[in-house]
Amino acid sequence: MKVTAVAAASIIVLSGCGQSGAPGDGDASPIVVGSVNALSGAAAFPEASQAAKAVFDEVNANGGVNGRQIDYKILDDKGDPAAAAAAAREIVGSDNAVAMVGSASLLECEINGQYYEQQKIRSIPGVGVDPVCFNNPNISPANTGPYVDMTLSLIYGSEVLGLKNICGMLEIAGSTLPAYQAAIDKWTEVTGKKLIYLDDAVPYGASDYTPYIVAAKGAGCEAVTVNPVEPDSIGQLKAAQAQGWNDVTWLLLTSVYSENYASAISDAGAGIYVPAEFYPFTDAASSQTKDWRMLMEKNGIPLTAFSQGGYLAATYFVEIVSGIEGDVTRESVAKALLEMTPIENPMVGTPYMFGPGDAHNSNTAGWPIKLTSGTNKWELAGDDWLPLPE
Repeated sequence: MKVTAVAAASIIVLSGCGQSGAPGDGDASPIVVGSVNALSGAAAFPEASQAAKAVFDEVNANGGVNGRQIDYKILDDKGDPAAAAAAAREIVGSDNAVAMVGSASLLECEINGQYYEQQKIRSIPGVGVDPVCFNNPNISPANTGPYVDMTLSLIYGSEVLGLKNICGMLEIAGSTLPAYQAAIDKWTEVTGKKLIYLDDAVPYGASDYTPYIVAAKGAGCEAVTVNPVEPDSIGQLKAAQAQGWNDVTWLLLTSVYSENYASAISDAGAGIYVPAEFYPFTDAASSQTKDWRMLMEKNGIPLTAFSQGGYLAATYFVEIVSGIEGDVTRESVAKALLEMTPIENPMVGTPYMFGPGDAHNSNTAGWPIKLTSGTNKWELAGDDWLPLPE
């Protein structure tokens, strides 16, 4: 029941989808697709929509989808709920988009999920973050998400590294605490183990993380799982170094996986471990990321997990709509997504699926990577995907 798509990116991006006499040739109007993104504000990650646009531009240059061009609308939510709501209504209501593809935002799903249900439009975020991204019938992200990511990070720490006294420090935005607690509970369910200490009041952007580090060290933590953005993690590691806490292992999330972060770390303690949501882009010689890498470099887009997510979201969308018989509309796209067969891709450990469920989180595997003191370089920490147990 699976459609192998190892070469899907090459076929779609490099060859295009235009076909003489294919359905849709009689309609020259563009296919409007949109995305709502954090392009500015406290936490901006524009690479996802940039990567999706690169895919669509390549498809358009090669004839479009069955002779129709893709008109990709990218709007900024500025990290602001009102801006996120306005952006979605402009794209869905005024521009009459057929789907949302490649979005990346801290809050967009939570703000617009109910609206997407009302408008019967489907969304394939490149980077789903808030819990609604994974618990809405009309949204199915391309990425693993921070909650499965945390469960995988904990499983790797306890079951692969053999760590025993594991603690948690959570940075909570909005209503994410129950989702992170569920991720920790899932680890307990799988392994039978529990955190010996949990602080769920660690702030984003603190000027000094010393009090939180002192408390964790005092609790006897051998390892700490955290869900930080890059600057916060750097601050936490510096605070640990200042306290002489150099034997702690950090079980982090894909949110810190970047070359800039690696170059900024002077002391990684006993090691920083991350289950990468997509095949590690820092493995430059890998065949898994070759097509994505070529397209990103061609367009000057940073090589990050965010651009991987946007690329995959757009690639999935193009493959799905290219198989639609007849006009590409909001209704036909929704039908195709509901009836699709899973799409495999070498950049992910589990096939992508939308389908008719009330919740969607089909990307449930991570590739272990590590960062050790003195290297300033991410390295593979496993030779295969680490899947989330059933």
